[in-house]
Amino acid sequence: MGAAMKHEFHPTILREYDIRGIIGETLGPDDARAIGRSFATLLRRAGGRKVAVGYDGRVSSPLLEHALVEGLTASGCDVVRIGMGPTPMLYYAEASAADVDGGIQITGSHNPANYNGFKMVFQGRPFFGQDIVELGRLSAAGDWQDGTGTVETRAVQDAYIDRMLDGLQGIAQDQLAALRIGWDAGNGAAGPALEALAARLPGEHHLLFTEVDGNFPNHHPDPTVEANLADLKALVAEKNLDFGIAFDGDGDRIGAVDGEGRVIWGDQLLSIFAEDLLRIVPGATVIADVKASRALFDHIAACGGTPVMWKTGHSLIKSKMKETGAPLAGEMSGHIFFAHQYYGFDDALYAGIRLIAASARLGKSVTELRGAMPAMINTPELRFQVDETRKFAVVEEVRARLANSPAQVDATDGVRVTTRDGWWLLRASNTQDVLVARAESESAEGLERLIAQIDEQLHLSGLERGPSVGH
Repeated sequence: MGAAMKHEFHPTILREYDIRGIIGETLGPDDARAIGRSFATLLRRAGGRKVAVGYDGRVSSPLLEHALVEGLTASGCDVVRIGMGPTPMLYYAEASAADVDGGIQITGSHNPANYNGFKMVFQGRPFFGQDIVELGRLSAAGDWQDGTGTVETRAVQDAYIDRMLDGLQGIAQDQLAALRIGWDAGNGAAGPALEALAARLPGEHHLLFTEVDGNFPNHHPDPTVEANLADLKALVAEKNLDFGIAFDGDGDRIGAVDGEGRVIWGDQLLSIFAEDLLRIVPGATVIADVKASRALFDHIAACGGTPVMWKTGHSLIKSKMKETGAPLAGEMSGHIFFAHQYYGFDDALYAGIRLIAASARLGKSVTELRGAMPAMINTPELRFQVDETRKFAVVEEVRARLANSPAQVDATDGVRVTTRDGWWLLRASNTQDVLVARAESESAEGLERLIAQIDEQLHLSGLERGPSVGH
């Protein structure tokens, strides 16, 4: 039989929303092969058969893709290889093809160049949490189906671009032709799709860093970190553009700046999308994560919508959308989900199209829309190293202490406390041994009082805030 027919993963790589590790240290081709065998086994047992596979622009991606396909076919699944592209293009291939039952994208998302990983979809739903635990269990037990699947290659980029352009239907061409937009692909996997999309868009488009380079020579591809938007801001200023859009490494998260170079954060983008959507679908439910500004929830309500606050994490938000039938959702981290006239997955390129559409339909420039938002002062995300065993316990202790306080406490995901000064949040990260905190107020003094409350609660649980740790 040759190789042992079971596989143990490095304990750090099976995460809440995906699988991710460091190439050559915690993740390699043997892991990819085992993921293929377990995923195919679960899919076969659920009555599925065919899996779409795509990969991002990382140097290690082709190697992992080869091993993954080997594993999938060895457990009897047929594979549709769609090649290199953004994660949403893989989601599109899975959602749009009647014969495809699951999908796997090989991607390290916005992690450094030596990382890689896997994002998975299973019969139209996100594959996460207990699914990933089960995948690890099957591998450790070698509980795999045997078979010989087929492999075919499918070109989907043209159809994917066509589908995204549907988002501009019904908008006057002259309105679109006047637009001047900057785009930054950050040398990530969305580059070629962005070039094809921009070539077909009306208006004037200036593109940065569309050449795929897994070493990310220009800047790190995480558009939620303001420093990474410097090149886009410079482009918008130099060419006097209407606004700019940036993508993360695998194209499922969006960042943006307006014509004055102000960052439009994830919750502010969602605010614009909601205003546009609620004119088309009055009264709709819009979901945002617990990190989002109060201004967003207020604006959704003011536009006649039903705001829902939910847990952070793209898989969790997607599941909540299915449950509530919400046509739109988003996260602070730049994941935006359109089920309205689309499939409900997070797609930064499509979100870019919808930003163009929203501006046109609302008859306001993106700069005007950003300028109309209330000025809130907020902290960046504060992250505190905490022992893994204490991580969730601390949040529970804080919740218990605040049970009888006059403040309004929301326990959807961690503790979000609203006072007359604004709000603060403390939650456990699902992906690292850190606690994450954030606070927002309309005044500097209010923000100080909120941060003092966070400090007090950490102190009461035997933690000091100390220096904040990075991502």
